Amino acid sequence: MGQRVALVTGVTGQDGSYLAEFLLSKGYRVVGMVRRSSSENFERIQHIKNDIELCQGDLLDQSSLAAILKKYRPSEVYNLAAQSFVPTSWEQPVLTGEFTALGVTKMLEAIRTVDPGIKFYQASSSEMFGKVRETPQTELTPFYPRSPYGVAKVYGHYITVNYRESYDLFACSGILFNHESPRRGLEFVTRKVTDGVARIHLGLAESLPMGNLDARRDWGFAGDYVKAMWMMLQHDTPDDFVVSTGTSNSVEDLVRIAFSHVDLDFTKHVTLDERFIRPAEVDTLIGDYKKAKDVLGWEPEVSFEEMVKMMVDADIARYKEMSR
Repeated sequence: MGQRVALVTGVTGQDGSYLAEFLLSKGYRVVGMVRRSSSENFERIQHIKNDIELCQGDLLDQSSLAAILKKYRPSEVYNLAAQSFVPTSWEQPVLTGEFTALGVTKMLEAIRTVDPGIKFYQASSSEMFGKVRETPQTELTPFYPRSPYGVAKVYGHYITVNYRESYDLFACSGILFNHESPRRGLEFVTRKVTDGVARIHLGLAESLPMGNLDARRDWGFAGDYVKAMWMMLQHDTPDDFVVSTGTSNSVEDLVRIAFSHVDLDFTKHVTLDERFIRPAEVDTLIGDYKKAKDVLGWEPEVSFEEMVKMMVDADIARYKEMSR
């Protein structure tokens, strides 16, 4: 058996970059699909850009997906590409539906027609639970999404189940709870906080405007979560798994840990800004990863506190580098 080939959509994102790194460490030939755009953003994969192969394709263009599958013949496809920022899904609900829902169908259909032996991973999301029916959430908890993004992810999730059951494809969904890292986009609350703390610590800013500090999330480290994706595709049978830490923290916890890491009192710097309150807020998301632990042997390694400190340190280092 030759070198295994993995196709990763969304390779330039946070998860894509960590997954590509992980697959390279396992000896894979990694092909990353990127959209054609006038401005290229390869910041997160710059350090491995020479080790992976990039190809142009688009989840909205099924013929491009089929062409990529025929050319590279991957044994595994990881579909991480999506319009994944929840607030944007309110502003661009149709685009979010096309990428995050119909894009999954197009990839599954391409796999079914080109090579039904390909193993497929779909990035499902805890945002599908939304207005939660039970706590903690498991693979069997009913979905009640509270944003166009969450609704689109529910479609992507069920179309994956549908293709698995209808066409006997090896198709898995990972219901990932929030996962963060120094590579998280600045628009996400964790990174917004750690970036703000770095700026205040270095004297580049005085205050950090925030929305709802009471919102709670189950936050884990992206580097841990991509391992679970790979483990799902190595298992004997395709299935769906919740990937989480099983603990929940509030935005206030996040803020407190980040500020105290640089010996600052958050109450002196954080201000409330109504603009950052969501139209329909998700309540308490907390995942039960027992099935992933029992079946796959996966569990989180990096704690919430360790991750927040890692992100603050990375942002401080970045600003120091920029000022050189």
